[in-house]
Amino acid sequence: MAISRTTPGSRVPPGTGTPPQETPPAEGSIGDAHQERPDGGIWEHPVVWMGLIMLGALVIAGFFIGRIFGYG
Repeated sequence: MAISRTTPGSRVPPGTGTPPQETPPAEGSIGDAHQERPDGGIWEHPVVWMGLIMLGALVIAGFFIGRIFGYG
């Protein structure tokens, strides 16, 4: 912990650092503002892909069920 050379309530001259009652910004802090990355479109929506896979599985299962009962 750093020892402050200023007394409580005293003003810090401009450009000399952070006042003792304030926390200096940390390098790489997660609290910093960041640029929001754009949406990846269809690639970031697995529900669509799972829906297509399930639909394909149902079509193939329907084909085999139809074959069992004499259709096709």
